[in-house]
Amino acid sequence: MNLEAQWIVGFVDGEGCFYVGINPHPEMSAGYQVLPEFTVVQHKRDVQLLHALKSFFGCGVVRRNREARMAYRVRSVKHLGNTIIPFFEKHQLKSKKNADFKKFRRIVRLMEAGEHLTSEGIENIRRIAAQMSRGAELDRGR
Repeated sequence: MNLEAQWIVGFVDGEGCFYVGINPHPEMSAGYQVLPEFTVVQHKRDVQLLHALKSFFGCGVVRRNREARMAYRVRSVKHLGNTIIPFFEKHQLKSKKNADFKKFRRIVRLMEAGEHLTSEGIENIRRIAAQMSRGAELDRGR
């Protein structure tokens, strides 16, 4: 299945998600692990679309999400920074999701610079992620 860039933009505008989880992790230098993720979820009957996305981008995984739902996920900072982000910079999302993408991009770039390894960097990332539509999964015990 050949996918065109503008079809992908529309599909991700409707079905995609840029998400950042921030979880306590005592073994990390700042005590937290930052987990950025680009995800597209579909019913299992349309799993071929997710495999086509994986093939198009050349990274990520397709796995069961819940019951009859499947997900295409990219979690690698390297793949997010070198493949996913440049694609959506060149082919901009049309919905309000573009604002979340820009915040997501900022967080990934901060991670590439090592900011997630400091307490100050974690707080900065936390502030940016909290402004995203879905927000960030923040440590509830703070």
